[in-house]
Amino acid sequence: MSRIAIIPGDGIGPEMCAVATRVLAELEGAALVTETFPWGSAHYLRTGRMMPADALETLAGFDAILFGAVGSREVPDHVTLWGLRLAIVQGFDLAVSLRPARLLPGIRGPLADRGPDDVNLVVVRENTEGEYSGIGGFTRRGLPGEVAVQTTVYSRDAIARTARFAFELARSRPARRLASVTKSNASLHASVLWDEVVADVAVGYPDVQWESVLVDAAAARLVLAPQEFDVIVASNLHGDILSDLTGALAGSLGMAPSANLSLDGSRPSMYEPVHGSAFDLVDRGLANPIGMVLSAAMMLEDLGRPESAGRVRDAVAAACAAGIVTRDVGGSATTEEVFEAIVRGV
Repeated sequence: MSRIAIIPGDGIGPEMCAVATRVLAELEGAALVTETFPWGSAHYLRTGRMMPADALETLAGFDAILFGAVGSREVPDHVTLWGLRLAIVQGFDLAVSLRPARLLPGIRGPLADRGPDDVNLVVVRENTEGEYSGIGGFTRRGLPGEVAVQTTVYSRDAIARTARFAFELARSRPARRLASVTKSNASLHASVLWDEVVADVAVGYPDVQWESVLVDAAAARLVLAPQEFDVIVASNLHGDILSDLTGALAGSLGMAPSANLSLDGSRPSMYEPVHGSAFDLVDRGLANPIGMVLSAAMMLEDLGRPESAGRVRDAVAAACAAGIVTRDVGGSATTEEVFEAIVRGV
C-alpha cells in the first residue's frame, strides 16, 4: 500500500487532481491511500500562509505527492510559488525536475509536417538552485534609486547530480543522445562551471553522444529540428523555459507532465502537470487533464507499479488517437469526456 498526498492548489488544479485521483482509484483501488490537503491561495487568504508551518513534516510521512497548480489573481505570484510549490521542492531537496514531451498520435502539433516520431524528448532540469535560489534583496526600496539584486547560485554538487541523472536517462533510451544547455558565452562564471562539471561527468558515459548548446540556439533548433533532441539537461531557469517550449511542441502545455524527484528517496517526490492555474478555464469543464494524468503515471512508475503506469499511458494515447481531446489540442471533448475515454482504456 502507498500513501499519496494530494495538494489540488489553485485554479484548475482541483479539477485536474480529481480526474487523476479517479483514474488511480480505477487502477489501484485500495492499494493507494490518498489524503487531500486544501493548501494554496484560498488558505493564504484565510491564514496568511500558503500552507501550515508544519506542512513539510506532515508530507514527509507520504510516499508521493500529487500537485495540481498554484497561482491566483488575488495573491502575487511570488507569494504563491515560494509559499507552496518551491517551499516543498527546496524543503525536500527535490533535485531534478523531469519533464517529458511526446507528440501523441492524433494530436495536432504547432509545427507543420511534424509527427510523433519528431517530438519525443525529455528535459532534465536542475530544480533547487540556479536563478531560483531565492538569494538577493532590495535596497533603497520605493525610492527613485531602488535596486534589486537576484543572485544565481550554481554548485558543483547540484550540477553533477543533475548531469549524472541525465546521462543515466540518456543511456537508457534508444537514441543515447544528450544536449547540455547553457549560456556560457555570456554567463562567465555560473554557466562556465556548468559546462565544466557536465564535461567531467560525461567522461563516465562514453556510450552517450552529447553536445553543449547555447540556450538561444537550443530554442531555435527545437522549433526547426525537434527530432535532433533526445535528453536535454539544463539549469533551473533554462530548463523551466525550454520545457514550456517542448510542452507546446507536444501540442499544448495541457499535455505536459512532470516529476520533481527525491534522488535518494529520503523524501516523497512530487508529481504535477506543467500547466498553470488557467483562470479562464476554472469550473467550465474544458481543461485538459492529460498532463495531470500522465504525471500520475510517472508517479505509478516510481512507486514500483510499471504495469499500471503503462496502462495509463496506453489509454491516454488511445484517447488521443480517437480524437477524444480538449479544445487546446484541436478537439471538442470536455474534461469529463477525456476522463471517461481514459478509464475505458485502462
